[in-house]
Amino acid sequence: MSRSNRSDKIDPRTIQVIHAVSRTTRACWLLGDDPISGKNYDHRKDWIENLVVRFAAQFAIDVLSYSILSNHHHHLFRSRPDIVDTWDDTEVARRWMMICPKRKDEDGNPMQPTNAELDTIRNCPTKLEETRQRLSDVSWWMRLLNQRVAQRANKEDDAKGRFFEDRFKGIPVIDEETVLACAVYVDLNWIRACMAETLEMSDYTSAQRRIEALNSESQPDEESSDEGLTDESRSVEESSEKALASKETSNRHDRQPDSFLAPIDLCETKKLPGPQPSSSGTRCSDKGFLPMSVEEYLELVDWSARQLAVGKRGRTPAESPPILERLGLSVTVWLELVANFDNLFTTIVGIPESIDKMRGKTTGRRFHVRAETRELFAWAA
Repeated sequence: MSRSNRSDKIDPRTIQVIHAVSRTTRACWLLGDDPISGKNYDHRKDWIENLVVRFAAQFAIDVLSYSILSNHHHHLFRSRPDIVDTWDDTEVARRWMMICPKRKDEDGNPMQPTNAELDTIRNCPTKLEETRQRLSDVSWWMRLLNQRVAQRANKEDDAKGRFFEDRFKGIPVIDEETVLACAVYVDLNWIRACMAETLEMSDYTSAQRRIEALNSESQPDEESSDEGLTDESRSVEESSEKALASKETSNRHDRQPDSFLAPIDLCETKKLPGPQPSSSGTRCSDKGFLPMSVEEYLELVDWSARQLAVGKRGRTPAESPPILERLGLSVTVWLELVANFDNLFTTIVGIPESIDKMRGKTTGRRFHVRAETRELFAWAA
């Protein structure tokens, strides 16, 4: 079967959730411990994660989950053209210039663009429209990320040629149930690959970042001792603390390990619908993507990991987790989804009935659903 046309499935002009996977050439361990050469390339995982953090602050794309392993990396994205619509021409140009800077500082970080540099985009209607579309295009995100990692790795190895296999694999995820399953599948990669035993030990994953953020939020603020201070010194210190209080409060989330990730909870009963652009400067928007709290999500991931743990006998609990009941997924179907996600879905991700309603954006054709995927959901019906 010939590979599907990506433009038939993915359109940066519409809000979509995309599962993106990219593998190193010949499945070599070029991002971790290479058993053939005996070299360790774990530092390249940092390259990818740092780019994800940087891109999340500039692209109109929400990072829902990610995991970086030794020979491939997974991402669950949500394209946000509605967020781009909230940006004026200068902001569009500035963001692209920060992604592809004309100038860098001595540490290699992008420098803020000058007016002349901004004018090269905002004074050209064709280029401006193209840039607006690129900012919500998952293909451009993956293209730039893989290109920069490949160039840096080839320079480090004094090598040429491909670093990643062909183009990345991008599959739309079209309904709430499979968005949840895909997010859990991505976060479980380290455990499934026997690289970690627990979520908190799963390095370079969004689950670990969210756990770190919860832990930091639960830690009490350190109280500085004022012993030995004079009344005048104490008064000056208190005034300074009050003056900085609002700034510290507003920037506190910037210091959180998961500040570049999209929130879990949609908060549909508390927040008004709409784009909800973020003012933090660390991510595209403050809009969640699941009808649950981050604690409920991590509890579900942990429960799923225990059922899939190597060397342990899985068991179905007396009562399914509440979130599975709310989504109408049986324990058996859930475990099959998070264990064999990549094998069950090839071109588009969703419940078979949802996929059957979809048509290609350019061809108008129906999408193929594997027989085993239909059987899995039919059995659970």
